Amino acid sequence: MSAVDRVLVVVPARDEETLLPACLDALARAVEIGHLEVATVVVADRCRDRTADLARAAGVHVVETDEGCVGAARRAGVEAGLALLPPAPDDRTWLASTDADTRVPPGWLRDQLALAATGIGLVVGPAVPDRRDLDRGTWRAWRRRHAAAALGVHVHGANLGFRLDAYRAAGGWPRLPEHEDRHLVDAMLAAEVPATAGPPVTTSGRLHGRVGGGFSGYLRGLRDVR
Repeated sequence: MSAVDRVLVVVPARDEETLLPACLDALARAVEIGHLEVATVVVADRCRDRTADLARAAGVHVVETDEGCVGAARRAGVEAGLALLPPAPDDRTWLASTDADTRVPPGWLRDQLALAATGIGLVVGPAVPDRRDLDRGTWRAWRRRHAAAALGVHVHGANLGFRLDAYRAAGGWPRLPEHEDRHLVDAMLAAEVPATAGPPVTTSGRLHGRVGGGFSGYLRGLRDVR
């Protein structure tokens, strides 16, 4: 498997002016890897607040769309972001995905690239809800459900990484309003892309997010059945 020459990080956002600054602060530390070309793109999708302005002030590239669809927003971010980077073969390009309500650890990208160097084409990392946002019962229910999950059982667009050739072969981000992450990862796993788990990220534990289901809907379900 070829080494990685360039990296693109894509962050979809809809009216995330409150949580986006912490997301971008964390990403700024994570993308300090020195030896590679890295671009970060925020896709401000159907935003009515200061999301786009805050992203520009943070020094990242902004794409404004009116899709109202997270899958389409992620896809637009990939297309726009690749144009910002110098040309490289698809198998030497790494795509990393996170969300505007998520804080990645400082070593997030380095860890993904270290796995890529071993021949991995897909990294599926856990998203841990911010403990401060959950009541005790919902937090305990989440911990029980995630104690020993197999790879691919829990998939989060907030914490994925993959080679561009694997992404293209899987058809790219599907234009779905939710669960686009599950569809993409399932397609890669079905194609037997070498995959492994990655480091966790911290995601907002809010119970009402930007889509009907998604991570917030999952947490609501844990609250309601615990």
